Amino acid sequence: MKDTSDGVTEELDRLLASGVDRSARLGQDHRDLWEALSLASGGGKRFRPGLAVATHDALGGTSTESVARVGAALELLHTAFVVHDDVIDGDDVRRGRPNVSGTFAAAARDEGADRPTARHYGEAAGILAGDLALVSAVRLVARCPAPAALVDELLDLLEDTVHATATGELADVRLGLHLTGRPVTLDEALRVAEQKTAVYSFQLPLQAGAILAGAPADVTAALARLGRLVGIGFQLLDDLLGVFGNETRTGKSALTDLREGKHTALLAHARTTPAWPDLQGLVGDPDLDHHDAGRARALLEDCGARDTVQELADRHLEEALAAAAREPIPAALARVLTDLVGDIRDTAALALDGPVTGRSADAPGTPRTPEPAQFADASRAGAR
Repeated sequence: MKDTSDGVTEELDRLLASGVDRSARLGQDHRDLWEALSLASGGGKRFRPGLAVATHDALGGTSTESVARVGAALELLHTAFVVHDDVIDGDDVRRGRPNVSGTFAAAARDEGADRPTARHYGEAAGILAGDLALVSAVRLVARCPAPAALVDELLDLLEDTVHATATGELADVRLGLHLTGRPVTLDEALRVAEQKTAVYSFQLPLQAGAILAGAPADVTAALARLGRLVGIGFQLLDDLLGVFGNETRTGKSALTDLREGKHTALLAHARTTPAWPDLQGLVGDPDLDHHDAGRARALLEDCGARDTVQELADRHLEEALAAAAREPIPAALARVLTDLVGDIRDTAALALDGPVTGRSADAPGTPRTPEPAQFADASRAGAR
């Protein structure tokens, strides 16, 4: 049987090639959009397709072609969310290179446009490229060769996911703009983590793989519950990495979240402590330097925010492990979930330069699922 991960790559390559043919009819503007989208969809580790495939295989699924096509759809959905999120955040760079918006903005500046005009052009291109990725993802699911009833179930799942992620994204923006006029609570931060990260990065691939394997409804429902727990636990650890992580291992700046005053569980807890007046003058400062960032980190540790978020992350992951043993899922799938949680902890331990509760970074064994660090930047996009 063909390796399904190869099948995902083939499906993506086939779809991206079809866009080139369409550009021949639609012209240069479409070609520019499609080339930028193709670049944006490449280079990732394709965690979500991998998780869908691992789930499908662990449940004894035989729908190789269908899971490859749906896996490609999950990757395109991820690309759509990332591209749109960069527009929302006003970012021009991702993974150290210009993103879709940044590419088009730079092209406009090369043509003599002033900065506001170039930014407007870049943002328009980002919205449109994300739209193309989104509709392509839906089409891949709709055209997968699974039985019609399963395709309908997958489309319902995909639609629910997009609605939840859009809701979480808007809530994140609203909280970031202080539109409520009150501090962000820990419950609100966790709700955003669930809607922006857990739903599309964990629940969706787990459930999609189960549906394609023909799993019973109680198994699919159990995976939704497990995906929520793992996704929130992952996001909480990623919030720690955004402030305390080793930049050479995370591949991202440990200043960005502090400069943005990102509304994570860390800050939600810190606001309830006497340290907040001192922290308030540091977080959210776009010019925060490494010295003041060090002060902020010390305050977050001294007030217990770091330990609280670590403990909360571990609680969610432990609950997921307990549920995996308790829920009506086969042993092979329970092992996939156990390895997934172990990989999340190992990755965080490595990037935080210390052990994380649970399996240590030096634990033996080969992961059965892709390493979550491979999509850590995605949690910033919903997860995204």
